[in-house]
Amino acid sequence: MNEQQTPAATEETAVAEETTVIGDGAELPLVRRTVRPEWIDYNGHMSEAFYVLVFGHATDAMMIETGLHAGYRESTGCSLYTVESHIRYLRDVAEGTHLAIRTRLLGTDAKKVRLCHELYALGSPDAVPEPDAAPVATSELLALHVDQQAGRTTPFPEAVRARLAGLTEPAPAWAGRSIAEVPTPR
Repeated sequence: MNEQQTPAATEETAVAEETTVIGDGAELPLVRRTVRPEWIDYNGHMSEAFYVLVFGHATDAMMIETGLHAGYRESTGCSLYTVESHIRYLRDVAEGTHLAIRTRLLGTDAKKVRLCHELYALGSPDAVPEPDAAPVATSELLALHVDQQAGRTTPFPEAVRARLAGLTEPAPAWAGRSIAEVPTPR
């Protein structure tokens, strides 16, 4: 890291380098990763912690795209805080698998945003998921816009809120579900 770059800016550079913009800006960027050996667990497939990591990188890319980047955070002291998430692990993912993460914004208001990520396993590092492809995992998140110094939520700047709203699309059928109850026998 050179003396001019902050840790946040360095992380954003890393996220941006593995992000592919598709289309005309009407969609969020597609984030790409390849499953590393250290991401493999004792069952021989990607460990749950690393799903959270790659979904986090996709959230970072969404923040960059919508104006909530490192410069914004440094100048305003505001950021997004994830306050709720739900991950579905749908299929095992092996070492070396090429991944693409698609992000969808599902709703926004003055201080919060609901979004989801769909993780796809692909045959090559530059492949694009087919429109009807089945994800190997999904994540749904609720995030709040927080003034870190005040320690409370604060409205998005109008340009950011408008960008978030402009990217909002219908929720996929799986979104909004909760974890099923498991009755305890008595």
